[in-house]
Amino acid sequence: MDHSLITTSTGLEGYRVVKHLGVVRGITVRSRSVAGNIAGGFQSLFGGRLSIYVELCENAREEAYQLLIQHAQVLGANAIINMRYDANEVMQGITEVLAYGTAVVVEKI
Repeated sequence: MDHSLITTSTGLEGYRVVKHLGVVRGITVRSRSVAGNIAGGFQSLFGGRLSIYVELCENAREEAYQLLIQHAQVLGANAIINMRYDANEVMQGITEVLAYGTAVVVEKI
């Protein structure tokens, strides 16, 4: 799937939605490791950007995003509109990251 055809918008300029295939999602559940928590805690003592946690969050979002794309492709979509992320703490130290949107078939105008 062309990543330029994935948008948070309700449509794609220059394209016409010819078929709505429904809601698609990619979900992952991640936990922080003991080593990651120690390194993150150490970084937090000095303030600033916590690269350990940034990397963990970015990896979780990327995994959810790729699963979203796979789900859309299984349905026959060539685009995703209204794409969003959501995250919830399932329990202390365990976070669910969800990427979701509407799978569509578009054609160039």
